[in-house]
Amino acid sequence: MSAARPPQEHTHPRHDLDDLIHAPVRLSIMATLAAAEQADFRFLKETIEVSDSLLSKHLLALEEAGYVNATKAFEGKRPRTWLSLTDEGRAAFTRYMDVLHQIIGKPS
Repeated sequence: MSAARPPQEHTHPRHDLDDLIHAPVRLSIMATLAAAEQADFRFLKETIEVSDSLLSKHLLALEEAGYVNATKAFEGKRPRTWLSLTDEGRAAFTRYMDVLHQIIGKPS
């Protein structure tokens, strides 16, 4: 019988990537919102080139994690949804970018 191996420590920075942000659509959402104080749903949808339903699905995951805040309002008779990163979301995105810089060997 072979001896049990001790648990391996994970030292590569990829282990520190936030899996919630790492999905391409959610990464695109976070990057777009990080560049602005807020954006409306339609602008975000057109910018990252996804359907309403796909954007809604990914926004819900980010909202549930506390990364994105949605504010609904009316402009005239037309409903609008404004989206912004929470402080927690902005910090998570900054950490995510720091890890990417570690992976590619570029100081943040």
